Amino acid sequence: MTIATVERTINDHEAAQVERANASCTTPVVFVHGLWLLPSSWERWETLFEQGGYAAVTPGWPDDPETVTQAREHPEVLAGKGIAEIAGYEEAIIRRLDRKPVIIGHSFGGLLTMILAGRGLAAASVAISPAPFRGVLPLPFAALRTASVALRNPANWNRAVPLSYEQFRYSFANEVGEDEAKELYLGYSVPGAGEPLFQAASANLNPWTEAKVDSENPDRGPMLVISADSDQTVPWAIANAAYKKQKRNKGVTEIVKMPGRGHSLTIDAGWREVAEKALEFVRRFTPKPADRS
Repeated sequence: MTIATVERTINDHEAAQVERANASCTTPVVFVHGLWLLPSSWERWETLFEQGGYAAVTPGWPDDPETVTQAREHPEVLAGKGIAEIAGYEEAIIRRLDRKPVIIGHSFGGLLTMILAGRGLAAASVAISPAPFRGVLPLPFAALRTASVALRNPANWNRAVPLSYEQFRYSFANEVGEDEAKELYLGYSVPGAGEPLFQAASANLNPWTEAKVDSENPDRGPMLVISADSDQTVPWAIANAAYKKQKRNKGVTEIVKMPGRGHSLTIDAGWREVAEKALEFVRRFTPKPADRS
């Protein structure tokens, strides 16, 4: 999918957010979601950053439904999306902005954040529990167990694969109580495209992989990597290896480990602590915004 094609498929909500951000005369912050979630997973972050004086933009992936219910009823619309197509979609939206934005992403959204920053599109970026890319070598058992939901069947390349509650409990909600885990599952979990999982899993075997990052681009901008110390989808070993690759960049590269947190760290009850850590970093490298709180 070319950027010109993407321009024709951006939905009205995304176009309106871009128009509003351009009219705000402040730094935009683009939030990129990962697998098994939708843009709605960023709603509280959106409010926090808006109150902090930034203009929030929460694009989906191509063809994302508006609601969790719609995504569960029509999982086929989520299928068949690879990393290059999704990154191209996000790039087309970013290029509509009048000012270079901050980019914040979680999980595969964290990988997409690194890809987009590596293209010189970010004023600063925050990659939270980023999915692995070519050159990131650790493959802990916990991460393989999570990915096996899709990887165990090659036909899942072209499918959208849902998580059962038990799978979500293991891969996302292992550090929250049972009641909260059920609430998060019902409120946020949607089927995820299988293709990106296969691409990330084979990245170090495929020289032409789409799961690759230009970590040395001098225009990458400052980058913060946030890891959860009990994350079973993107364990510390993966996040730290990604950080070490990014550390070769001449720009500022930092990493933070959040104690007692799992992969749900952006959506669970402790989301604010993570968001404020990201906001603190962003404020160091962007013009001071007006406080709207």
